[in-house]
Amino acid sequence: MRRPRGLNFNSIARGNPLRRRDLLAASLTLPFAGRPLYSAMVGEASAQDKGVPFEAASVRAWARELAQKPYKPPDNKLPDPLKDLTYDRYRMIRFVPEQALWRGENLPFQLQFFHRGFYYANRVDIFEVKDGLATPIVYSPAMFSFGDQPVPDIKTNLGFAGFRIHGPINRPDYFDEIGVFLGASYFRAVAKGLSYGLSARGLSLNTADPKGEEFPNFRTFWVERPAKGASSIVVHALLDSESAAAAYRFTIRPGETTIYDIEATLFPRVQIEQIGLATLTSMYFFGANDRGGVDDFRPEVHDSDGLGIQNGRGEQIWRPLNNPADLQVSAFIDNNPRGFGLLQRQRDFHTYEDLEARYERRPSAWIEPIGDWGEGAVHLVEIPTTTEINDNVVSFWRPRAPTRAKGEYAYTYRIHWGTRMPKPLPLAQVVATRIGAGADETRLIVIDFVGENLKGIAPAEIKGTVSFDKGKVRNVVAHPNPETAGTRLSFQLAPGSEKAVELRAQLFRGEDALSEVWMDRWTP
Repeated sequence: MRRPRGLNFNSIARGNPLRRRDLLAASLTLPFAGRPLYSAMVGEASAQDKGVPFEAASVRAWARELAQKPYKPPDNKLPDPLKDLTYDRYRMIRFVPEQALWRGENLPFQLQFFHRGFYYANRVDIFEVKDGLATPIVYSPAMFSFGDQPVPDIKTNLGFAGFRIHGPINRPDYFDEIGVFLGASYFRAVAKGLSYGLSARGLSLNTADPKGEEFPNFRTFWVERPAKGASSIVVHALLDSESAAAAYRFTIRPGETTIYDIEATLFPRVQIEQIGLATLTSMYFFGANDRGGVDDFRPEVHDSDGLGIQNGRGEQIWRPLNNPADLQVSAFIDNNPRGFGLLQRQRDFHTYEDLEARYERRPSAWIEPIGDWGEGAVHLVEIPTTTEINDNVVSFWRPRAPTRAKGEYAYTYRIHWGTRMPKPLPLAQVVATRIGAGADETRLIVIDFVGENLKGIAPAEIKGTVSFDKGKVRNVVAHPNPETAGTRLSFQLAPGSEKAVELRAQLFRGEDALSEVWMDRWTP
């Protein structure tokens, strides 16, 4: 749930347009009939220059076989010079851009790799797939610069911690970062003009469970060599954990909105009650709706400011994020959701006033399920934090039915990384939520809605409705906001001694909905 946010992927290694060195030194003997699959796959490289056959079905077969065997933790043993790296020492280790895979080959993508160490001790094996053959990318200290540290004398294939994908996303003559796979099952992406923000995860297990969360790991990646002029790159991944193994296929298409098409097949070792699919992880420190006594010159600090949902009933929901005093878990029950995600709607620099972090450039991530996902719930976990360096918000889909041991479960979905919800309903959207002290020990809640559909409607015809499960609500008022060319809805909440109040608000014209549904949980 937490990651070292200060470790900026852009700052570890940036480079000029990339050329290729010969990174392919040897080949692992990939497992096929009659061989122990996983143990053979991650063994030491052997000298086979031609590679071995590979197809997407191979990864599913390996995941299926792994799930039939007892779990073995990933290799996290490091040689002495790398065992106890501090954060600052690890940051000194930078990939040498001239060593990038496919550099100088006039291809649309290139790969750079992360060194193992610090939080990233687990070994990850990475293969290049070309013409249906997989060849391992073999570690060498020559791939990295080590700053003022001595170059480690490593003769074995140490593997990597992860990798990042570069391409000409912002301009044709420079290969910027597009996406990164690093740490457990975390991955991130950017769209044109944006910088890294929230993360996605291949799988989350037991999130917010008092007994502790289980973090699956991507153990091996196979990256298909792109064709010249290709607009996408394909990454295959094998995931493993105590409770399950899984196979993934990512088709990555960078652009104004970067798209990840994901095909996942899960093989549980045990019955899993608390599974999280299509997991997103973000940070919310404070905003106009929840400053919580923060003494900071910046008006707001967050990677995401709300959870958006398009449910199977045709509703569009906006749930502003909070930094609560106590752990909060919310579940939005649904059947075959159309989409959900953690969004950053505020895109004005003056909302944040942070010249370094540039939170207005952080991407939103929208999950679009492909096919019928059935009954379940979108879960939102909000964790108290006193700093912006830790992720404290998690969202995911949890099926209603338990995930049974020895079963096989396939999920297909798409992640849209960009600045907005990809297919919004033609309704006014929430652009701001503000909460402060009201009269007579109430809380004044102010919601701004903006939408083309509000224009031309007489203000007297626009009505606001507010529902609540506890406490009392009064003075519900909807009136024009000339500064936003929208409608402002305000009301007072008198919670009394209640510890939590569920709220729901929406704009209507007669019986017709004019806005998405605003939902929030008030807590002291």
